[in-house]
Amino acid sequence: MGETTGIIRAVCISEKKGTGKHEVPKAVLKESWGIAGDAHAGSWHRQVSLLGLQQIEAFRERGAAVSFGDFGENLVVDGFRFRELPVGTRLQSGEVLLEITQIGKECHSHCEIYKAMGDCIMPREGVFARVLRGGEIKPGDELRLLPAEETE
Repeated sequence: MGETTGIIRAVCISEKKGTGKHEVPKAVLKESWGIAGDAHAGSWHRQVSLLGLQQIEAFRERGAAVSFGDFGENLVVDGFRFRELPVGTRLQSGEVLLEITQIGKECHSHCEIYKAMGDCIMPREGVFARVLRGGEIKPGDELRLLPAEETE
């Protein structure tokens, strides 16, 4: 497997569904809910979305002027290629414990990025997680991949 730690580079939320997410200086994750104040939080399996910094930067190199949050991601993390982590993988940052529940997603209505570029990385590269243990999270925090034996 690849790296076991990454660094959170951005935390993004949107107050309403269907609007782009914007960066916030910190966020509170609530157990079995998601990020407080984020429209996509709720008691379902896609409480928090994660996207790798490298995949965003590669997309920018193709000429896309995208900001953090434009793909609908909650957490931008440097150091992971999330789509390579299996469902059930657990990630920890301080008190926060996340479990990956879904890899990628089908986009029913294409976002502005897709309309401009003819492509979007979230359906392929993004992953979704549920919050097993809540706490505060902010850019600069370490996100650690837990070995399978620590997830029992």
